[in-house]
Amino acid sequence: MTVQPALDGTIPTPTRTRANDYETWLNAVWPAFTAAAASGRTFTTYQIADQHQLPEPPNPQAHWGRLMTLLQERGYIRKAGWTTTARPTAHHSGVRTWKGTAAARRGAAA
Repeated sequence: MTVQPALDGTIPTPTRTRANDYETWLNAVWPAFTAAAASGRTFTTYQIADQHQLPEPPNPQAHWGRLMTLLQERGYIRKAGWTTTARPTAHHSGVRTWKGTAAARRGAAA
């Protein structure tokens, strides 16, 4: 991965790493998202990733969405609504919000 130097010539410290393969990445991020689901609070994908400094997936454009679909299919989360993202590079785009299901709060989700 190429890192562009800042205007003063310094190299910025990367804030998050990128996983080399999907399965390793999924195993790394899954616990943070199931814990968020169990908390019962409403959240965005970026909020959880940023809060826990989770690694980026090999293909961010596809894998973050696939993660949320898997969590939804397994009964951990449900769609809650929409908000604007706090992700600095997304310019306040609209994003889905999620909330843990009753099963996730009970620890009974698949």
